Amino acid sequence: MNAVTDLDTLIQNLEPRILPATYVFCSLEDADYGALSHTSPLASFAEPEGLTLVLTRESADQEGLAYEGAFRCISLQVHSSLEAVGLTAAVTGELAANDISANVIAGYHHDHIFVPSHQAEPALRLLETMSSRR
Repeated sequence: MNAVTDLDTLIQNLEPRILPATYVFCSLEDADYGALSHTSPLASFAEPEGLTLVLTRESADQEGLAYEGAFRCISLQVHSSLEAVGLTAAVTGELAANDISANVIAGYHHDHIFVPSHQAEPALRLLETMSSRR
């Protein structure tokens, strides 16, 4: 399937799904990429301040890692192009209008939105409604 760039088509086909795990964001000062790979992080990002890992809360707790907040991941099933314009703004704007913070990570095939755990179900319903309005 080809990646979609048309914003209306993307929103009509969001098909948001909540992943089962609870995730946390951890920062490891002076860590190199690949550190704690045995925890199977969902994502990692090297920043000047340290290596950010997005991993399950269970893995972070087992490793004794510090974190703030717990998040659920809503994965958009539409195959969005990395060059698509406006999808992140539309999704995060809808959530922001309802006082839900969103941290977005774009994968090659899909976008993934991390929302506070206690707001995951309302966020999912908002995205489903948003998709059905188009």
